[in-house]
Amino acid sequence: GVQLVESGGGSVQGGGSLRLSCAASGYTYSIFSRACMGWFRQAPVKEREGVALFDSDIDSDGRIRYADSVKGRFTISRDNAEKTLYLQMNNLKPEDTAMYYCATRSTGWCTSDQYDYNYWGQGTQVTVSS
Repeated sequence: GVQLVESGGGSVQGGGSLRLSCAASGYTYSIFSRACMGWFRQAPVKEREGVALFDSDIDSDGRIRYADSVKGRFTISRDNAEKTLYLQMNNLKPEDTAMYYCATRSTGWCTSDQYDYNYWGQGTQVTVSS
């Protein structure tokens, strides 16, 4: 099966930056390059929300979507050859504090509904202090 492993979380002060990585295994290059990949986050007592979504840059011209709360600050990217997804987070705010998860769905376009995704990483904690 597919396995996703996130890394890069940590504690930073407001205004700082972090870069998250998600390494995928169990996908061939061909499947990974065509797969929807996304970053979600979940803060305590809140619903898990889609942060950044990246459809295949082969089959859909690389459609990317961001949550309004992170537009202009976060950048999602992917390296298909390395089967790795990234999330560059700049100008971090305390409200960005959450567990961040990488997710993929084996078929279909990206959606913001967590229940459409069938593979998840274990998560990496991001804590932003004011």
